[in-house]
Amino acid sequence: MTGKNESNIVSDAPLLLVTRAGAVTTVTLNRGAQFNALSEQMIAALQEQFNRLRDDSATRVIVLAAAGKAFCAGHDLKQMRAAPSAQYYKTLFDRCSKLMLTIQRLPQPVIARVHGIATAAGCQLVAMCDLAVASDNARFAVSGINLGLFCSTPAVGLSRNVSRKQALEMLLTGEFIDAQTALQRGLVNRVTAAELLDSEIEKLAASIVAKPPKTVAIGKQLFYKQLEMGIDAAYQLAGQTMACNMMDDAAQEGVQAFIEKRLPDWK
Repeated sequence: MTGKNESNIVSDAPLLLVTRAGAVTTVTLNRGAQFNALSEQMIAALQEQFNRLRDDSATRVIVLAAAGKAFCAGHDLKQMRAAPSAQYYKTLFDRCSKLMLTIQRLPQPVIARVHGIATAAGCQLVAMCDLAVASDNARFAVSGINLGLFCSTPAVGLSRNVSRKQALEMLLTGEFIDAQTALQRGLVNRVTAAELLDSEIEKLAASIVAKPPKTVAIGKQLFYKQLEMGIDAAYQLAGQTMACNMMDDAAQEGVQAFIEKRLPDWK
């Protein structure tokens, strides 16, 4: 978390930078001087951008990156403290939760590109992205407890990435874990040297882009839905999804290519 107040800083720089390389679109948080705090404005900008990318068939993978020394230091505490009311806080956290769910519900996989610190809602962002690649200098914490504020909304994403005891330890102590520990606990997929971070993400993204987009979207949707179900319902949904998937042209071509011992020709 940070005490910086974006609304008090005059800047003509955009909140987000959006670039595309082939089928990969990178959305970069662009408030490095404020440690990319999730102010009201930043949350709104991210929501708008992800809404736009949801219907962009040319984008097959989304990378969520950050400018400056940190990935994201959580909510803008000074902004939150300026006009305290229960209704204001409920609206703010509802909008933040909507953003996190939007990331999970996008048809495209979202890869977090993490460097520096990712704390509180910033750690939540990492947890809610489908995949995460971190530089070896990255550190993670859900540190609201240190300020008397239990990180309740970050707990939702965190507890769906790491084990219960590991998640609760982070939430109750507010202590940082390093990148290797985050890797061991399942919060991130890969850790690499800072200078190799982009190339590692490019390799991961390229592997996904090489797969049929409809199959990727079907798989991502099924993965999250079945996680919240009992095992009987999960298998029922998975069976229905696979049956529908098998009728898709991409699956028919993929199976035929396997039988004929050739590479699939996905249109």
